[in-house]
Amino acid sequence: MGKEKTYDTAVKQERAVLVGVIRPGEKPEETKEYLDELTFLVDTAGGVVDNIFTQKMLKPDRGTFVGTGKLEEIRAYVKSEEIDMVVFDDELSPSQLRNIERELEVKVLDRSNLILDIFAGRAQTSQAKTQVELAQLQYLLPRLTRLWTHLERQKGGIGMRGPGETQIESDRRMILEKISLLKGRLKLIDKQNETQRKNRTELIRVALVGYTNVGKSTIMNMISKSEVFAENKLFATLDTTVRKVVIENLPFLLSDTVGFIRKLPHHLVECFKSTLDEVREADILIHVVDVSHTSFEDQIRVVNETLKDLGARDKETIVVFNKIDAYVNPEADEMNEEEKVTLTLEDFKRSWMAQHNTPSLFISALHKENLEEFKQLLYDKVVALHTVRYPYDKLLY
Repeated sequence: MGKEKTYDTAVKQERAVLVGVIRPGEKPEETKEYLDELTFLVDTAGGVVDNIFTQKMLKPDRGTFVGTGKLEEIRAYVKSEEIDMVVFDDELSPSQLRNIERELEVKVLDRSNLILDIFAGRAQTSQAKTQVELAQLQYLLPRLTRLWTHLERQKGGIGMRGPGETQIESDRRMILEKISLLKGRLKLIDKQNETQRKNRTELIRVALVGYTNVGKSTIMNMISKSEVFAENKLFATLDTTVRKVVIENLPFLLSDTVGFIRKLPHHLVECFKSTLDEVREADILIHVVDVSHTSFEDQIRVVNETLKDLGARDKETIVVFNKIDAYVNPEADEMNEEEKVTLTLEDFKRSWMAQHNTPSLFISALHKENLEEFKQLLYDKVVALHTVRYPYDKLLY
């Protein structure tokens, strides 16, 4: 008998190249940060980045986003290295997407499409699945024509007009009907959620907010002693989780919400507004910051802007700088290894971070460092609100 053939059934990782445009005034470290984040998004989606292309431009090209010379360079690389997909760091218009696909002859994604793909994989509850499907259809609607490019190859003339247009119109009508259906379903879910929230009005509500992958779910698990899914990936948490927490003698509600990110597609924010109601209706926000991230200041700004869009910027907020165990001095690259000193908790408390963000504190959720101070501050804030709202509550006496 001959040797039996073996087949590799493992799912092959798709190889991607990234494309970004460097705009006037954009610093090299900003460009690197944006593309590092896009690399992390590709990794979260299950792909692997093979190469990165950038081009300095005053503004993206209306037809092909990047210049024709750069597109030809990308095309040559994609062909020679047998790349599976090309990912652009900005949202592409329908015509740009169509032109680039025609030129590169591989799968082309933009940042919005990639985030939607990750969201689709992460959605667990009926609400999250409905929200993601709605966002996907809203993204797809203006891009329908690229699905029917094969009809362009048909010859014109009598009897040959219209099949493409008819099919596109038919698909557009079906998608519009589905969008209407999903919006109706979300309204129903919103009403159900509103009823649930009304039943919880006797308790102070606290919401964890912050950039994606800063450790919100780890803090949730730590305070509530519950098992909320947490991993080192973007958007690990998509569904809002609410837990009843008791510190000393005082119960309150703690919710973990979807992480924010820069350049988050507008239609995605719109679809997830019902999920983010927990943020809008919270009494206290815990803004979690990954202090070990090189661009944490930029991430704070993105979160604050998103909170402003949600109408939640003026709420009482505690800024929690997490991952102090992984913090590296920004000037460390210029130091010798012997000179690199890890900051102590007292160093953090004396830093500009503490002075510019009040109230704030510094913790390591992973190593359970400085958690007692965190719980005490949270308890004090909840008690103060609870006393005002329910002055005769026997729980406090």
